[in-house]
Amino acid sequence: MAFLFMKKQSFKALSSRAISATIILQVLDQGKSLSTLIPDAQKQLEPKDLPLVQEITFGVCRVLPRLESIIKLLVEKPLKGKTRLVHCLLLVGLYQLLYMRVPAHAAVDEVVNATKTLKLDSFRALTNGVLRRFLREQEEILAKVDKHWQTLHPEWLVNKLKKAYPNWREIVEANNQRPPMWIRVNQQHIKTNDYAALISELVEPEFAKNSENPTACVPKCALLLERAVNVNQLPHFEQGWATVQDAHAQWSAELLGAENGETVLDACAAPGGKTTHILEKAPKAKVMALDIEESRLSRVRENLVRLGQIAQVICGDASKPEEWLEEGVLFDRILLDAPCSATGVIRRHPDIKWLRKEGDIAELATLQGEILKALWQRLKPNGILLYATCSVLPQENSEQIQRFLQDTPNAKQLEIDFNGEKVLEKQFFPQPNGGDGFFYAKLQKVAE
Repeated sequence: MAFLFMKKQSFKALSSRAISATIILQVLDQGKSLSTLIPDAQKQLEPKDLPLVQEITFGVCRVLPRLESIIKLLVEKPLKGKTRLVHCLLLVGLYQLLYMRVPAHAAVDEVVNATKTLKLDSFRALTNGVLRRFLREQEEILAKVDKHWQTLHPEWLVNKLKKAYPNWREIVEANNQRPPMWIRVNQQHIKTNDYAALISELVEPEFAKNSENPTACVPKCALLLERAVNVNQLPHFEQGWATVQDAHAQWSAELLGAENGETVLDACAAPGGKTTHILEKAPKAKVMALDIEESRLSRVRENLVRLGQIAQVICGDASKPEEWLEEGVLFDRILLDAPCSATGVIRRHPDIKWLRKEGDIAELATLQGEILKALWQRLKPNGILLYATCSVLPQENSEQIQRFLQDTPNAKQLEIDFNGEKVLEKQFFPQPNGGDGFFYAKLQKVAE
């Protein structure tokens, strides 16, 4: 493909719609993630353009099958090869017409004009014709497309969810919603209900929902915001009073239970939410934050600086501790937020639906087992390892723990307490106005 976006591209001369189309193409055809592409684009985008690019790219990935079905009805021959960027422009145009409060004529004109800046002038008439035909025949087209309920998920993933859970439809529907914004209140600075009151005073009345009342799902330090906002609007954010973190993710540090003076490993630590939470609860713990990607560790360091905390930050492979840890060094507690399919956070990262492949699950389960086994050797007798994933697939969660317990005689599974709900392990599912999909199991190394 000879398009300019295949190389390291400057977005300066491109419109938001053209940029969105190039990003979507890289997700669908090159397997790149939005979490990588958006920050790269942000460096060159005007600040005012970023929200629109985010809305379009995330939105298209969220409802992709529905948009694809519409294009099939409107375009005689599939747009392949060098015309794939035109296909992505049509995705952008249809998403705006269906899901955004953009005047129809403006949405069409902007996408049609993008053909010129992307050097696709010969497809200007096709792009214009397809979008205007959709506007003329919208009711009839949508009746055909929406005749049968669409999961908006790949078939292999739906099949796995069906097999595992009677409530699979609820999981799918939650995945297709926009994610809520949760924050974690730093109890060293202020109590949760006091911070909620401060937000109501300085931002908007009743903007933060206080979760001080015990529930089975939400830690006491969590607050749900009425809508997503720039973190700079949160009172004393730069002083470390609050951190953006999903409610169910906040259970990581709560369940780990680190204490002052203990040595703690946060494996797979980026972007640092778990590391900083551990240090909020145990400021004098000796924490090592590990991640395999050096580029992601910059976020860990930034968060530590913002919260005024100290931890040892190391780049290394969690499955090979001998490469980054001296022989004989053991930890009192290990938090293993294992690499996983991320099927519990699809609503935050909708491109996961199209980037993840069925064969990835077995490979990830193997890697998780290898990391568990390797880190277990670096846990002190009577030490605690908390296993966590942001997956909803049993192969990575309950089945992974069962395999490990069968193969590890000195491993014991401990009961965990979620605000009074005591269980051996916990599978959270994504919930409307609730937390994301997470799994937790707590293991203790039996002293021999």
